[in-house]
Amino acid sequence: MPGMVVFGRRWGIASDDLVFPGSFELFVRVVWWIGTLILYTYHKGNFDCNGKGVLHIYLVGLLVVLALIIMSLCVIVYVSAQGTITNPGARRSMPALMYLRALLYIPELVWACLGAVWVSDDGKGCDPATVGAVIAAVVASWIILLFTALGVVFVFDPLGNPRPLPAAMEPLGVRHLESSGGTQFLSTARSIAVKVWESRIRLLCCCLPQDESHRAAFSSISQLVSGFFSDTDLVPSDIAAGLALLHQEQDKLERSRDPDVIVDHSPSSPIGEDLEAELDKAAHCMQFAAAAYGWPLYVYSNLLTGPCKLSGDCCKSRTAEYDIVGGDHLGCHFSSILQSTGLQYRDFIYVSFHNQIYEIPFFVALDHKREAILVAVRGTLSLKDVLTDLSAECENLPIDGVTGACYAHKGISQAASYIYRKLVNDGILNQAFSIAPEYRLVITGHSLGAGAAAVLAIQLRNSFPTLKCYAFSPPGGLLSKALTDYSKDFVVSVVLGKDLVPRLSLPNMEDLKRKILKIVSNCNKPKYRILLKGCWYELFGGDPDDFPSEMENKREQELSQPLLGEESLLIRHSSSYQSLASDDSPVHTATHLPLFLPGRVLHIIEDGPTRRSCISQVRYRAEWSNEMAFRSILISPRMLADHMPDIVLRALNSLTGDKPYSLGQHNVV
Repeated sequence: MPGMVVFGRRWGIASDDLVFPGSFELFVRVVWWIGTLILYTYHKGNFDCNGKGVLHIYLVGLLVVLALIIMSLCVIVYVSAQGTITNPGARRSMPALMYLRALLYIPELVWACLGAVWVSDDGKGCDPATVGAVIAAVVASWIILLFTALGVVFVFDPLGNPRPLPAAMEPLGVRHLESSGGTQFLSTARSIAVKVWESRIRLLCCCLPQDESHRAAFSSISQLVSGFFSDTDLVPSDIAAGLALLHQEQDKLERSRDPDVIVDHSPSSPIGEDLEAELDKAAHCMQFAAAAYGWPLYVYSNLLTGPCKLSGDCCKSRTAEYDIVGGDHLGCHFSSILQSTGLQYRDFIYVSFHNQIYEIPFFVALDHKREAILVAVRGTLSLKDVLTDLSAECENLPIDGVTGACYAHKGISQAASYIYRKLVNDGILNQAFSIAPEYRLVITGHSLGAGAAAVLAIQLRNSFPTLKCYAFSPPGGLLSKALTDYSKDFVVSVVLGKDLVPRLSLPNMEDLKRKILKIVSNCNKPKYRILLKGCWYELFGGDPDDFPSEMENKREQELSQPLLGEESLLIRHSSSYQSLASDDSPVHTATHLPLFLPGRVLHIIEDGPTRRSCISQVRYRAEWSNEMAFRSILISPRMLADHMPDIVLRALNSLTGDKPYSLGQHNVV
């Protein structure tokens, strides 16, 4: 539903978003009114204290004001619950109701001031219970007024233009702002949107240095974020409803698949030697990728014993160690790496926790167990890392011997180049190979670190032909198709379940937006019912067969008019927008260059039912997949949990039959 237009501007809330906040306030107001009525009835209007006349007027006035507010809230909740997201005809009176509700804040404010004056001047001689009740009423009034003000700030849309939109309208009510004066209007609107988002990002990152590199990153990210939903007229609750509906549709499609087409690759069944060997190597490398996160992940994974183990090592005087451990002033990061990997201090060639935008921590160590020189790159753990992640535009990455377009994720590519300069120009790899010349080079990382590890492996491949890279949960929008194909000989990407990050790319986000627009515009249910059912489904599961967008016969004719239609949710026609009547398969257009996962993809899938008890043991199966299988975002409660490094390591250890997962089961000498 387009944002509601009141007080001459568009707001970040729709007319059907007031069911839940209105119901909550209605409940509070009814309880408040009943309590006030009991107080007034108990004294029967006779108060034996100073200022009893003022108190009588206050209580009577409060009952009247609360009654008016309760009636207005009842009407607002009822009207807001009518229609559907794209059928706002039944809610056309909502702006007038909002004006009425806003007017009622004036007497409420006056009565709150009157109650405060009575308590401070005339309430000393009254019954303590009466005074307490009046104080509670006054405090409640001010709290509600405060939260109302905060709510107004929260839903305020800086881009809500008070001026009317260009009059050029296409048939069927489709707004097409690309004609005549609309082009200049859109250009101005986009410029304002970029500035607004840049200001927001600067405010969020106020603790970071405001140098030239950071300003360039802020500008790049603001252009990316502001442009994503700039061609739609959706509010956040519309997107939440669309995600809830899409999750149920995806689950319905998944349950309807033929189970015979799924090949079980659990450890108890025959699996190829190649897959079994890669799983074993991946489980080993994941320990180092997880260890690169330092003490936060170590303590999180060992809540009972981790702090005690690290407390004896942190803050010690280690003059020699600080020569190679940068950015770890207390030594806790390095101590946690020692505990997690089981390596000794002498096994580390270089350890750095220096962290800036496009510069991420990593360490180089000798892995004697696998006879490898191992480079582990840390994933996202700071706001600077987030800025690196969000610098998602493409950057050329020419590689000798690779034909075709060579480009990669800008932020990750620059982070990999930073590590490349450290390893090669500073002679770190030469030092490592001078100690162990027969060892092979292995690069690993998780999340952002996985993407940087894959790009770094591509950059080092010509110099180290035997190198291997294990990228755990890498970003989906990482490499061009030519580089992805080139990396398949030496890069293995490990993806767990429905992890969001390996499916995250600009084309995939455009595809997700298209699906949200389609499913929201075709749904005939009120938004509050969609959100209620969506919350229930996420928490307790259910049967998605009763798909919420299927029309009910008894209401189909009622809800068919007036219907805004699918394309009415578009402010302007975007080249990234595909027909909502098209197939659900993702269509990647030239708006954003397609980027893919690196190398071969090893997909780990949770075996058994998606809903299970908390105490049940999780079983996994593994299978080879490819980058094309991750060109669509899957909505699931596990989409974030499956990305966590401890969960990935636990799944790998489960597949390889290792002992129960833990970071810190090694004895450090």
